[in-house]
Amino acid sequence: MKKRLLLLSVLTMASGYAQKKKDTQAVKIKPKAEFVADLMSKMTVDEKIYQLVQFSSDGTITGPKSGDNYITRIQQGKVGSVLNATGASNNRMIQKMAVENSRLKIPLLFGHDVIHGYKTIFPINLGMASSFDPAAVEKAARVAAIEASAGGVQWTFAPMVDIARDPRWGRVSEGSGEDVYLGSKLAAANVRGFQGDDLSKNNTILACAKHFAAYGAAEAGRDYNTTDMSERVLRDTYLPPFHAAVEAGVKTFMASFNEISGVPSTANKHLLRDVLKGEWKFDGMVVSDYTGVNEMIAHGFAKDDQDAAQLALNAGMDMDMVGGTFMNTLKKSYDEGKVSIEVINDACKRVLDVKYDLGLFEDPYRYFDEKREKENTYRPDFLEATLDVAKKSMVLLKNKNNVLPLKKDQKIAFVGPLAMDEFNIIGSWAALGERDGRAISVKEGVMNLLGATAKVTFDKGTEIMGDDGSMIKSALKSAQNADVIVAVMGERENQSGEAGSQTNIDLPGQQKQFLAELKKLGKPIVLVLMNGRPLTLSWEDENMDAILETWWSGTRGGDAIAQTLFGDNNPNGKLPISFPRNVGQVPIYYNHKNTGRPYLGLTDPEQKYKSRYTDVDNSPLYPFGYGLSYTKFDYSNLKLSSEKIGFGQKLKIAVDVSNTGNYDGEEVVQLYVKDVVGSVTRPVRELKGFEKINLKKGEKKTVTFEISSDDLKFYNINMQNTAEAGDFEVFVGGSSDASLNGKFELVK
Repeated sequence: MKKRLLLLSVLTMASGYAQKKKDTQAVKIKPKAEFVADLMSKMTVDEKIYQLVQFSSDGTITGPKSGDNYITRIQQGKVGSVLNATGASNNRMIQKMAVENSRLKIPLLFGHDVIHGYKTIFPINLGMASSFDPAAVEKAARVAAIEASAGGVQWTFAPMVDIARDPRWGRVSEGSGEDVYLGSKLAAANVRGFQGDDLSKNNTILACAKHFAAYGAAEAGRDYNTTDMSERVLRDTYLPPFHAAVEAGVKTFMASFNEISGVPSTANKHLLRDVLKGEWKFDGMVVSDYTGVNEMIAHGFAKDDQDAAQLALNAGMDMDMVGGTFMNTLKKSYDEGKVSIEVINDACKRVLDVKYDLGLFEDPYRYFDEKREKENTYRPDFLEATLDVAKKSMVLLKNKNNVLPLKKDQKIAFVGPLAMDEFNIIGSWAALGERDGRAISVKEGVMNLLGATAKVTFDKGTEIMGDDGSMIKSALKSAQNADVIVAVMGERENQSGEAGSQTNIDLPGQQKQFLAELKKLGKPIVLVLMNGRPLTLSWEDENMDAILETWWSGTRGGDAIAQTLFGDNNPNGKLPISFPRNVGQVPIYYNHKNTGRPYLGLTDPEQKYKSRYTDVDNSPLYPFGYGLSYTKFDYSNLKLSSEKIGFGQKLKIAVDVSNTGNYDGEEVVQLYVKDVVGSVTRPVRELKGFEKINLKKGEKKTVTFEISSDDLKFYNINMQNTAEAGDFEVFVGGSSDASLNGKFELVK
């Protein structure tokens, strides 16, 4: 309460400034290198350290807070960045405190978690990855950047580019799934969307590639847990999306909470200095995750805050998020010779550089225009964009007897805890997105589409969680009179996301029991899923007539779902992550390695002494890249331009794709490659290209991919990133199970 009163007092005193159209006029300044060097020459060691400090305002917090008196510290020039402060008016006043009261008048950098939208919320990132459409992902990030920048935010902690292959880990919802190639393409798309083509424009924000590195490989799928892997696996699987972000020009990185091989990423010199800043020549800044520096004490890697801070800074950390360790201890470490002025200067320069890139030294208030904020919040074109991306994110998992699309004159009973939900549908990490009253529920979407004369009923039947079955009876009565039942089910928005790890990834609560009761009615049942992770759906796959995966689909999610159910949108999404048959298969992913005793499926006469389960097939329930359509696509006539290519030469791979069904539709054509023999073992296949095509009913197109030896590189037995001569197989189709195949040889 004291902190709130202090903030209110300070903001009230500053309120007069908010009435002015501009506090200062933008001024011309020197080129960046010269300007930053001049500024640093005037700074004391303390002032340089203070630029490395971030404290949190009120807002979303994911751990302990250490900056309750941050307003006083801002006035004293002891803070370089503020987390969770939003709103053009509010942030203008806070900026004014820094610029007018501190000795050097260095502007603050305002950061917020803008993950899949700011006010206009798009589908969760795993849902957007289902679009296999980098342009759509870039558009979503661009909209988010325009809205957030208008709301006084200059820095987002996105994209999360962690490869994730364990659905028990709640943060699978925040990334792009299990595949290196797809993850790298979408990492770059997000960076382009957030940062635009010119960071000095006031509608761009800094992107942040996180979590560096291998956070998605946490043991047992438990958040914040230990990671251990070889350098080869790290470089072949977990680092490429981060490198793609660097290549796309990302300006900030966030270190991961986990350790790798005994060293926390927050103080991992190999990652931060050797690879990121050295090998990749990254010239931006690195921030810790929330209290990540302090947490090295609990890791058993640092003895106290001072030890943690000097370890992190020396390893290449540039800013301490919320923990206060840099502010409180680095000067002492400098005086004791534990950190050098060169290391402090390097970190300070990186922070000042990004502030310069944003144009904050020319005009500290350029992001704080209330008129622009009002004009760029929930713009009609933004709402249309989120509807478009949500429709692209729908994945049809099953459609027995063509139950879908629904007919608009059918009697339909919509049941389930999420049928009328406006709260959960926008998902976790929804920034400042409004839920009740703004988000479109499935009920609202259906009524928007069909109108008041629709023959539809709505009944919850059960809650998302809990064992209360008292509502099931009335819902069954409504469903009894319907031609088709649509059950809208899934998770609460906070079941997935950070700190959302689970060992049970079935439909929660009484939902499966409710489905079993609905099944007894003998009606066709369509299961509509809202969730942030792959669920175990073996029973549902066997018993439901159709299953539509919608993820958490954002502000216009209900409209997107309704339009898909009734055929105004033909689903074309593909899974960016495999769905296990049961949790015992986890982790499961398509591009695994073979073994010396590979299981060949039911065609193998010897079943026992092979790498297999005795109670379930090795394969996932739904594989990576899988997704049905209301129409049917046939693949044929696979042609390779040559049987042999040399290093530096290109191979063209062409395939005919035909729409042989009854609807126009889009298909994601996927190219996979297998390196048959390597100096180290290679995956059974790897995605190397995809193209989304639109085919009219009866239309055929030829899709051509092009690859070279550069696309075949991996870290060989000598840890060299290179392709190796030898035999390769290619597979083309609509999922990672594609069977249409050809062969070529890479020759020296």
